[in-house]
Amino acid sequence: MQFEVLATCNTTRARVSRMKLPHGVTLLPTFMPVATQAAIKGLTPQQMEGLGVTLILNNTYHLNLRPGIEVLREAGGAHRLQGWNHNLLTDSGGFQLVSLNKFTKITEEGALFASPFTGEPTMLTPEESISIQHAIGADIIMQLDDVVSSLTVGPRVGEAMKRSVRWLDRCIEFHEKSGRNTVQNLFAIVQGGLDPVLRDECLDEMVRRRESVAGYAIGGLSGGEEKDIFWRIIRQCAEKLPADKPRYSMGIGFAEDLLVCVALGVDMADCVFPTRTARFGVALTFNGPLNLKLGKHAKDFNPIDSTCPCPTCSDRISRAMLHHTVTHETAAAHAVTLHNLAFQARVLGQARDAIMNGTFPTYLRRFFAGYFGDVGYPEWCVNALRSVGVDLLEGNPNAKVVKGDGAKWEYSDAM
Repeated sequence: MQFEVLATCNTTRARVSRMKLPHGVTLLPTFMPVATQAAIKGLTPQQMEGLGVTLILNNTYHLNLRPGIEVLREAGGAHRLQGWNHNLLTDSGGFQLVSLNKFTKITEEGALFASPFTGEPTMLTPEESISIQHAIGADIIMQLDDVVSSLTVGPRVGEAMKRSVRWLDRCIEFHEKSGRNTVQNLFAIVQGGLDPVLRDECLDEMVRRRESVAGYAIGGLSGGEEKDIFWRIIRQCAEKLPADKPRYSMGIGFAEDLLVCVALGVDMADCVFPTRTARFGVALTFNGPLNLKLGKHAKDFNPIDSTCPCPTCSDRISRAMLHHTVTHETAAAHAVTLHNLAFQARVLGQARDAIMNGTFPTYLRRFFAGYFGDVGYPEWCVNALRSVGVDLLEGNPNAKVVKGDGAKWEYSDAM
């Protein structure tokens, strides 16, 4: 990996970087669409390329189950299997310790899974996770970490954090002995739950290993915790992580979350939100999410967003047509998915431009005014951005601030 910071914001901690990997260059900050099973639901690799996407995510746990390592090795890796010629990151399987916890038993050796398909037991150790990711051939691979829900309290949180550090050492040793560390880039994952003391302890340990890792992820969040706690943990981690390596916040997908994290110093994020919400009939726009299932769109022959360059909008597929077919026809889900991924790319592409031009605080105020102006700014966003010198209420004395995380309105209709 070659990582170069191109510009920094004079007010916030936001930055623009150039990350060169074996399959090309990705500009940061960026959002990574999730292709869990080596496919973005409903889209082809060519369609993803057409949106300008250069980095996507595959999942180690699921690809190990199906199609399996032998198929991946025979195919020459996941790039060839899925026809993707750009950069690829693989999650290590650690998240499944939470999402599939009823199938899982954690020991110091690793995670013992019962396959949700066959019930067959599978031991995923740090070494095995790295070995699977070697077979997948991802440009960025993640350490196996011991993940607990962000709502977990008590000694289990500290146990998981310390085990994640020990498992990182095992991942580093196996990766370096394999010789794959020259072509695949290992990221560490900071754990510690919502406890700032445990986070600091984990940060100190993992920063000590900076010569052995190419980047860092902030894990264990986006699990239902209060957003006013979420952003403080993000800020704590971003401030302590090395400036010469990329910082990745795992599981972040709402537009407001992305921009707050960028302002706090995060470079990368991933989430299923834009693709999943498309299948529910919700299109993302700069004026807020648009619920296409509502009857008011039945005779609206405008595109989702007349300024959007995605194929759905540029081909002028109307809101009326999408209202007629959404959640009923796969073509509608595909059309809205294309639009939503283009929206995510536009949000962060415009953020990069604003950072380069020295206008990022202005961009934040403009975006939040358009996105939340009618429903009120989430208080946590106001607090988070004030912590890095941006007051969303500046010059807008009539702006409304609302309690809560701002996420529950995503399935209403603000337009």
